[in-house]
Amino acid sequence: MKGILLVNLGSPDSPSPTDVKRYLGQFLMDERVIDIPFIFRWLLVKGIIVNTRAKKSAAAYQKIWTKEGSPLVVISQKMVDRLQEKMDCPIALGMRYGSPSIADGLKALDQQGVDEVLMIPLYPQFAMSTTETVIEQAKEDLRQFKNMTMEVLPAFYNDASYLSVISEQMKSEQEGDTYDHFLFSYHGLPERHIRKSDVTQSHCKIDASCCVTPSPAHEFCYRHQAYKSTEEIASRLGLKEGTYSTSFQSRLGRDPWLQPYTDETLMKLAQEGKKNIKVVAPSFVADCLETLEEIDMENREVFIESGGEKYQFISCLNTYPGWIDVLRKWSDDWKEEKGEKEYLKIK
Repeated sequence: MKGILLVNLGSPDSPSPTDVKRYLGQFLMDERVIDIPFIFRWLLVKGIIVNTRAKKSAAAYQKIWTKEGSPLVVISQKMVDRLQEKMDCPIALGMRYGSPSIADGLKALDQQGVDEVLMIPLYPQFAMSTTETVIEQAKEDLRQFKNMTMEVLPAFYNDASYLSVISEQMKSEQEGDTYDHFLFSYHGLPERHIRKSDVTQSHCKIDASCCVTPSPAHEFCYRHQAYKSTEEIASRLGLKEGTYSTSFQSRLGRDPWLQPYTDETLMKLAQEGKKNIKVVAPSFVADCLETLEEIDMENREVFIESGGEKYQFISCLNTYPGWIDVLRKWSDDWKEEKGEKEYLKIK
């Protein structure tokens, strides 16, 4: 029997400092998140970051926590529920960090008789700290299920159905047509992650030209895929050249991260006289800490305090009906062995 596993990043079990500390430890000890030798990673994460950031991160989670729980987990589960209403095969949810785990999702499918799984990492763009780590964890967890095989949906940043629905949803979320600037904010990455993902080992220069020069490297280049997402969505929205731009948020540490930075971009836009802006986060399909607290609260404050007046954050796809239909289409195409996607076969 075939089944579907949706996978997202994950969340602490509660917004308490203890649970946040445990979650940060699991997340940041991932060698594809902080990619330095184990002993130095352990000293950095366990000795410094977790102890200094847990209280602050817990306070941020407390701002967005709902009666149902973590927004990311709650919304992701609702995606599963909405999709299940439209499908006649088992569907489960797994999180790379926290609960329910990827192994939990596989177990739920196994108990329903599933032996062929399509895993859909809920990340439009590929990155070693998102898609790649999910795949590697799934490979490990799959060993528990001897008769189960898995294929993985590739990054969907350039999928026509995804681009159409996110553009449609963004139109429906907008408050009026007037704006001075449209900002596409993507989760940041250290520049070294981009170079490490370069299959050519020579193309990615992180300059003005490499992301627009055709190369096999683009299949795994987060930076290229972010800029391509902006280009395609802006085209579908009919945004005029010069009225929109791309930035990157959520940097950590002192190493160079992808630029321009979102907070600095917002300050600059306000100082240039841009009073009315719209902000969207196309690297996420479900609202979470980074969108609800960082983008919609912290960055709103940055813009207003810098002289801006109106700041509209356009929510993620979440359970938008058209998005659920896209998930169903991908699932049906896989089940019926049609379409042109090249799935990664894990086992």
